[in-house]
Amino acid sequence: MDVRIGIVQSVKELEVELGDDVDRDEVLEEIEGALGKADGVLWMTDRRGRRVAVPVAKVAYVEVGAPVSERRVGFGAP
Repeated sequence: MDVRIGIVQSVKELEVELGDDVDRDEVLEEIEGALGKADGVLWMTDRRGRRVAVPVAKVAYVEVGAPVSERRVGFGAP
Protein backbone atom coordinates (compact mmCIF):
# COMPACT_ATOMS: atom_id res chain seq x y z
CA MET A 1 0.00 0.00 0.00
CA ASP A 2 1.31 3.44 -0.90
CA VAL A 3 0.97 6.51 1.29
CA ARG A 4 1.70 9.97 -0.09
CA ILE A 5 2.29 12.84 2.29
CA GLY A 6 2.22 16.43 1.07
CA ILE A 7 4.55 18.78 2.92
CA VAL A 8 3.69 22.45 3.49
CA GLN A 9 5.67 24.82 1.24
CA SER A 10 7.24 21.93 -0.70
CA VAL A 11 6.55 20.92 -4.28
CA LYS A 12 7.51 17.29 -3.74
CA GLU A 13 5.49 14.61 -1.99
CA LEU A 14 6.88 12.07 0.42
CA GLU A 15 5.98 8.56 -0.77
CA VAL A 16 6.06 5.67 1.70
CA GLU A 17 5.46 2.15 0.42
CA LEU A 18 4.06 0.03 3.23
CA GLY A 19 4.19 -3.76 3.39
CA ASP A 20 1.54 -5.96 1.80
CA ASP A 21 0.40 -7.28 5.18
CA VAL A 22 -0.48 -3.84 6.59
CA ASP A 23 -4.12 -3.30 7.53
CA ARG A 24 -5.48 -0.17 5.80
CA ASP A 25 -7.88 0.67 8.64
CA GLU A 26 -5.06 0.54 11.22
CA VAL A 27 -2.92 2.84 9.06
CA LEU A 28 -5.79 5.32 8.80
CA GLU A 29 -6.30 5.24 12.58
CA GLU A 30 -2.59 5.87 13.21
CA ILE A 31 -2.58 8.79 10.77
CA GLU A 32 -5.72 10.32 12.29
CA GLY A 33 -4.30 9.92 15.78
CA ALA A 34 -1.03 11.61 14.89
CA LEU A 35 -2.73 14.45 12.99
CA GLY A 36 -5.01 15.07 15.97
CA LYS A 37 -2.06 16.33 18.03
CA ALA A 38 -0.97 19.86 17.11
CA ASP A 39 2.67 19.30 18.09
CA GLY A 40 2.85 15.59 17.21
CA VAL A 41 4.96 13.62 14.76
CA LEU A 42 3.61 11.25 12.12
CA TRP A 43 5.78 8.11 12.11
CA MET A 44 5.56 5.47 9.37
CA THR A 45 7.66 2.37 8.67
CA ASP A 46 8.10 1.35 5.04
CA ARG A 47 8.34 -2.18 3.68
CA ARG A 48 12.15 -2.19 4.09
CA GLY A 49 11.95 -1.28 7.76
CA ARG A 50 13.01 2.35 7.36
CA ARG A 51 11.22 4.80 9.66
CA VAL A 52 9.94 8.10 8.33
CA ALA A 53 8.91 11.01 10.56
CA VAL A 54 7.05 14.16 9.57
CA PRO A 55 6.11 16.90 12.03
CA VAL A 56 2.31 17.20 12.00
CA ALA A 57 2.54 20.98 11.64
CA LYS A 58 4.22 20.49 8.23
CA VAL A 59 1.68 17.99 6.81
CA ALA A 60 -0.47 19.48 4.04
CA TYR A 61 -2.33 16.27 3.15
CA VAL A 62 -2.11 12.48 3.34
CA GLU A 63 -3.25 10.19 0.52
CA VAL A 64 -3.64 6.50 1.30
CA GLY A 65 -3.72 4.24 -1.75
CA ALA A 66 -5.41 0.92 -2.27
CA PRO A 67 -3.71 -2.27 -1.08
CA VAL A 68 -1.61 -4.04 -3.71
CA SER A 69 -4.12 -6.90 -3.95
CA GLU A 70 -6.88 -4.47 -5.06
CA ARG A 71 -4.89 -2.77 -7.83
CA ARG A 72 -5.74 -3.88 -11.34
CA VAL A 73 -3.80 -3.17 -14.49
CA GLY A 74 -4.58 -3.98 -18.10
CA PHE A 75 -7.72 -5.08 -19.88
CA GLY A 76 -9.35 -6.49 -16.72
CA ALA A 77 -9.23 -3.15 -14.91
CA PRO A 78 -12.59 -1.50 -14.27
